[in-house]
This record gives sequence, structure tokens and C-alpha cells, in this order.
Amino acid sequence: MGTALVVEDSLTDVKILTTCLQQGGINVLVAHSGEEALAKISNHKPDVIVLDVVLPGRSGFEVCRDLKTAAETSKIPIVICSTKGGEMDKFWGLKQGADAYLSKPIDQEELVRTVKQLIK
Repeated sequence: MGTALVVEDSLTDVKILTTCLQQGGINVLVAHSGEEALAKISNHKPDVIVLDVVLPGRSGFEVCRDLKTAAETSKIPIVICSTKGGEMDKFWGLKQGADAYLSKPIDQEELVRTVKQLIK
């Protein structure tokens, strides 16, 4: 169905997101930091990126902004998944170029539905 890159530093959340997406028929790559994500994207262009905000090194907001301003990655849809679920956080995430913003704890059906819509 497509490939999602999950960028998440919490091993528990990586397991939840990965299992959920794989059960939805989506292949999954994993990165544990923004820097690792950027390196993986240069080798394997995912169909969608599921991005946490709180990451070691660079924040998910910074990674999102970098990906959306670079010509070779600007068309890759980004879903931010974060515990930062306030209206200002969502507003800021979408302003950085995110295509969707989901709050944790994640609604697994909503995640799969959102990712599949963005892959099409």
C-alpha cells in the first residue's frame, strides 16, 4: 500500500505506531531522531512521514519545516503525532507544513485512515 517513515524516540510509541500501520497494510521504516529521519529520507523516499514533535536534537517542527522547504521532499505528506495537543500546537504544526496533526494517545483507526488518505 505504501511506506511510512515513523520518526519517534519513545520505543513504546514506535511499537504502537509500527504495529498499527503494519496491520493497516503499510510498510514501516523507523527513525529515532530528526537527524536519523533526514538521513533515511535521502536513501528511501517514504510515501508519508509520521513525526513526533519532542525528539532528541531537532524538534519535529524543525524537521517538518526543513522537509517542506526542500524541493526533493516538499511533496511528502507529514502527519505530526504528539502529546502536545493544544490548539496552538496544532496551529503551529500545520503552519510548519504538516498535512495532519494527531494528538497522543493516538486513535489507531484515525491514524491508519489519515495515513492511507495521504498516500493516495
